[in-house]
Amino acid sequence: MDLSLHRPPVVRRVSELIGATPLFELCRTEDDIRLLLKLEQFNPTGTAKIRMARQMILDAEERGLLRPGGRIVESTSGNTGLGLAVVAAERGYTFTAVVDHHAAADKLRAMKALGAELVYVAAEGDEELATAAREEFAEKLAAETPGAYFTEQHNNPANGVGYHAVARELDATLDGRVDVLIGAVGTGGGLFGTGGELRRTVPEVRIVGVEPKGSIAFGPPAHDYYQSGTGTPEGATIGAMVDYDLLDEGVKVGDVEAFATARVLARRTGLLIGGSAGGVVYEALTRLSALPSGTTMVALVNDGGEKYMDTVFDDDWMTARDLLDAHVEGEVDELLTKLRPTTAPDTPQEQH
Repeated sequence: MDLSLHRPPVVRRVSELIGATPLFELCRTEDDIRLLLKLEQFNPTGTAKIRMARQMILDAEERGLLRPGGRIVESTSGNTGLGLAVVAAERGYTFTAVVDHHAAADKLRAMKALGAELVYVAAEGDEELATAAREEFAEKLAAETPGAYFTEQHNNPANGVGYHAVARELDATLDGRVDVLIGAVGTGGGLFGTGGELRRTVPEVRIVGVEPKGSIAFGPPAHDYYQSGTGTPEGATIGAMVDYDLLDEGVKVGDVEAFATARVLARRTGLLIGGSAGGVVYEALTRLSALPSGTTMVALVNDGGEKYMDTVFDDDWMTARDLLDAHVEGEVDELLTKLRPTTAPDTPQEQH
């Protein structure tokens, strides 16, 4: 038994619960085409990004860039910040998160609850995504603060290394049967850190990246978008982890389709996923039927939907931003019905 695929029964640090996340079979067609969701919300803080947050800190310690009692500084829309807050609390650091109001409010509240100091680069009520302003301020703050280290997730190689374990988990669990890997592209660490490591043992795996419409990593046009924690907005630098040589295909999914998928999935399966994860699952569903018989596609679900009750899953918030579309939700529901036939509930075992 590979112990790395199982969580220890007793731990002393929250970070020891990272990894060994489950696979959820969302669809299996008559041609044995499978769509499996890698549910990274089963990590502490409900997100994949705690994997790379821990790795960035361990790397900084090893290189002497972060010393006992030091300060961690990062520009974040929430999930990376949550991971850094946990690791900072465990290892005795202070953590300053440079944020904007585009982030989900629950992520901001959770970071604060974990002891993070929040520094805003935008006025209250300004929901614009301010990635470039955040990163510029975080770099300046770290440079001016004695003992501070800017983890700089978009350009930190340790980001990608943090996801190598995801590849090992997939390879071992599926015995190398991963034909397509599809995931969101923000910093690039998650998809390309996983994909690059997976290619070492599964060289033929096809890697598909998904970004929001309006993001620029896969080309113009640029415009605002509401998917949180993913993509590269206009004015921001494309992350150093975005490896176009590893990428077989880059696609864009709009907010309406992404959020509709997350909402339908919740109602149909009881599974709550985040808005950008909805975009990944939407793209996976739309291309599933065209895949060759016997194909296994794995979609990386980077976080759960519990942080988005005030946004993606709130009808008033969605309507105010012209994101609620019953027709699109109906199309996603119909597609899911076609690819995931209704089955009878499991019968409880008799007690003897």
